[in-house]
Amino acid sequence: MARQIRKQVTSLSHLMQKTYWKIVTIKPSLLLIAITVTAVCIFLAGGGVYDLLEQPVFAVFPSGRPYFAYPGLGEQWLGESVFAMILYGLGTIGLLLTYQSTKYAYRPRQAFMMLLIGVVLIVMAYILVEYQFMAKFNY
Repeated sequence: MARQIRKQVTSLSHLMQKTYWKIVTIKPSLLLIAITVTAVCIFLAGGGVYDLLEQPVFAVFPSGRPYFAYPGLGEQWLGESVFAMILYGLGTIGLLLTYQSTKYAYRPRQAFMMLLIGVVLIVMAYILVEYQFMAKFNY
């Protein structure tokens, strides 16, 4: 009986040691790390922590029309936050497309199109974020 228990304990300790070394020596891909870090940054910049802690309403319906950014209120709505996160994501995609366009130096048409689309996404995200801010605070 003691031999069987000792064998199970050593087998369990061997399994735990093997699992520990697999966890310690794991090497995720750099692309996965970059995507995760970018998504976390967009979540934080968009007000995701506030949304989780305060649980705001999604939109306001004062006269039958939905408002995602109701002017005059100092609170943040969930719709505003989601919209801001989407716009930050579009801006990030624009930055990536602008960066990727440098790889196509020998295909100038494709490089120019990627650069143009990237710049349009960046400018569009910036303008819409500013519009959302101005709509919120009536500037």
